Amino acid sequence: MSRWLRTLVPLLVGVVALGGFALTLAFLVWRSQEEPEVAETLSASHADIVVKTVATGAIVPRNEVGVKSRVSGVVDELFVEPGHLVAAGDRIATIRILPDAATLNSAQSQAQSAGITLADARAERDRVQQLVGAGAASARELQRAQTAYDLAAQDAAAARRNLQIVREGAAGGTDVSTEVRSPVGGMVLSVDVKVGYSVIESNTFNEGTTVAYVADMDDLVFEGFLDESEVGRVREGLDLGLTVGALQDERLQGVLEYISPKGIEQDGAVQFEIRAAITPPDDVFVRAGSSANADIVLDRAEEVLSIDERALRFEGERTYVLLADGTERDLDLGLSDGIRIQVKAGLTMTDEVVVP
Repeated sequence: MSRWLRTLVPLLVGVVALGGFALTLAFLVWRSQEEPEVAETLSASHADIVVKTVATGAIVPRNEVGVKSRVSGVVDELFVEPGHLVAAGDRIATIRILPDAATLNSAQSQAQSAGITLADARAERDRVQQLVGAGAASARELQRAQTAYDLAAQDAAAARRNLQIVREGAAGGTDVSTEVRSPVGGMVLSVDVKVGYSVIESNTFNEGTTVAYVADMDDLVFEGFLDESEVGRVREGLDLGLTVGALQDERLQGVLEYISPKGIEQDGAVQFEIRAAITPPDDVFVRAGSSANADIVLDRAEEVLSIDERALRFEGERTYVLLADGTERDLDLGLSDGIRIQVKAGLTMTDEVVVP
């Protein structure tokens, strides 16, 4: 019995090993077999082909005015905040004058000297009047004394006004230069100073400190740049659609109104500035400086026979497609938007085209 077991066990082990090897070989052969490819087909259909280019930029007010102070001093009071609506002439801020010591001393000295001269001229005029009454002086002498008094009074008034200007920045009247007023109506976009800030007057030699910026937010434009490779294909009057970064669900419309005749170099490429007038809906508020992308429509073909460009095949200057029945068909093509292309001739909507 033991001899029979010693013979059977090695035989069983050999059979199992041979069977495992055969199964493994069969599995590897099955895994190595490639699945047959199924050719993808598609057909032509009618669609709108729109050729456009994209320009990046921002939406800004057409006219943005920087309001500046006409005197130097310290901001004493502010009357507006960003977002407030103002009319032309409304107060923006008041400035407290901090006069220069030397200038103030000189103005005070001139006012005092003019006052002394006026008092002397008045006394001389009164003396001559008394002499004329007593018959000891002529009317001509009285006229000269009166003229001297009038001139002295004028100089004294000018000296007082000059002293008031040095102290307060104005000499009376309705146009008070210490009050910064908006020259235009619109919305206050920013206030660049705070109470206590020093400001410098705007004059011929100095731009001055900007107190605030005011703009008409009902008149907005898109300002952007277009690459030199595209600028030759656009012209004034083209329609464009605007996608504003801050308004994901809104698409604004505009009309191209300006293309710069001179390009500027940016990051190694020549860019041309463009400007387009836009008309936001009444219920949409567009904030100044919002970034936007403009789609400028260069050409359009509506409801034309078209096909996906991935179905095209090329051989030299020949463009063709392979049909499902194995035949080739040359095509006459038109506009392309980069995804679909217009088919002028060579294909119908019933043809099944094999995608390469």
